[in-house]
Amino acid sequence: MFGFGAASVPVLEPEALATRLAAGETPCIVDVREPHEIAAGHIAGARLVPLGTLEGHLTGLPADQEIIMVCRSGGRSAMATQMALAVGLRAVNMTGGMLAWRGPVVRP
Repeated sequence: MFGFGAASVPVLEPEALATRLAAGETPCIVDVREPHEIAAGHIAGARLVPLGTLEGHLTGLPADQEIIMVCRSGGRSAMATQMALAVGLRAVNMTGGMLAWRGPVVRP
């Protein structure tokens, strides 16, 4: 379920997140894709914060819970995870990003 990815950040498999959501958990999910990418859909409840603006939003993220970073394929969310960890937040990167996500999506 948890591990460390190539970018040396903690990771969470998409299936594990889907299980947690199905069990009624409401984790802090941050989708760091660009607005035009969101049209394909995002995970329900995700905060939409493009990677380029994330630095200015880190202080608004919860320090008392795990933050799950998501992007298209996992690369940008790995960078976002590193940024969050650097300021002391508990963050993990969802491996494979939305390309690997098989759960439901919300379309704007």
